[in-house]
Amino acid sequence: MGRLFVLELSGGRIQAMNSDGSDQSVIVTGCRFPDGIVVDAEAGHIYWTNMGTLKLNDGSIERANLDGSNRQIIIPNGVTHTPKQLHLEQRSGKLYWSDREGMRVMRANLDGTDVETLVQTGQGEDDRSDATRWCVGIAVDPIRRHVYWTQKGPDNAGLGRILRAGLDFPKGEDGFNRSDIQVLFDDLPEPIDLELDLKNGFLYWTDRGDPPFGNTVNRAPIEPAPGRGRAPEILLASLMEGIGIALDIAGDRMFITDLGGSVYSAKLDGTEQRTLRYAQGNLTGIAYA
Repeated sequence: MGRLFVLELSGGRIQAMNSDGSDQSVIVTGCRFPDGIVVDAEAGHIYWTNMGTLKLNDGSIERANLDGSNRQIIIPNGVTHTPKQLHLEQRSGKLYWSDREGMRVMRANLDGTDVETLVQTGQGEDDRSDATRWCVGIAVDPIRRHVYWTQKGPDNAGLGRILRAGLDFPKGEDGFNRSDIQVLFDDLPEPIDLELDLKNGFLYWTDRGDPPFGNTVNRAPIEPAPGRGRAPEILLASLMEGIGIALDIAGDRMFITDLGGSVYSAKLDGTEQRTLRYAQGNLTGIAYA
C-alpha cells in the first residue's frame, strides 16, 4: 500500500498515513514552518525543510527515522535562508533544495556536508524583495543530469517560471554566472512544487495561483513532443492553493496537498481523483514511500 508523509505547516508537525488516508498519526512535532519532505525508505529516514522565521535567515533541514525518532539537524540555522521543496537523489547521495528568500538552488551530502549553491538568482535586500527571484520547487533528473526549479513570482502576477540547468557547472562558471539556464515555461500564475516522471517523460507541478490556470496540478513533456512541443495540460483543478505533490509511478498514482488542509490522490493522468483527508490544517510538502 505504501505510506504518505505530510507536513502540517500550521501545527509544525509531520503526519504519516497509509496511501488511502487510513492509519494516520503524528510522528514529529515542533517543526519551524516545515515545507519540503523526502523519504529514504532504504535507510529508514525522512528529511524535511524548516523555513524558520522568514526574515531572519534561520532556515534548517532535519532528519529523523521513519517513526519520527532520532531527530537530527543536518543543515543548521543560517546555512540556508528559507528552504522550500526538497529532493533526494539516491545515485549521488545528495539532497537538493530551493531556498526562497536566499534566491538559490542548493545541494549537500546526506549528512549535511559539502553545501553548494548551484544557482543564485540575486543578492542583497533589494533583490530579496523581488519575488520573481524566489526559488521554490525542485526536481532532479540524474539521467539527463538536469536540475529543475520554480520561481513563483508575486501572488497571482502571472510571472511564475519553471527553469532548468545542468547538475554540473559549465567550465569556468558558478552559481552566480551560468550560461546553461533554460526557461521552460513562463507567465505562469504561481508554480510551486515539482516532480519528474522519468519513466514516461513528464514534468508535473502544482500551481497555487488563481483559476483558470492556478489552483491546479499540471504536467508537460520533459522534452518537446512531436506536434505539441512542451504544451502543458491541466490534470486537476479547484485545489485550495495547491502545494505538495508526490508521484507513485509504479502504482500510476499521484498525491497532492493544499493549504486548505486536504490530501488528494489521482491517477497520473488526473482521473479518479479522491480526497483522502480534509481539514488537516495548512498542508505543504508530501512524500510517498
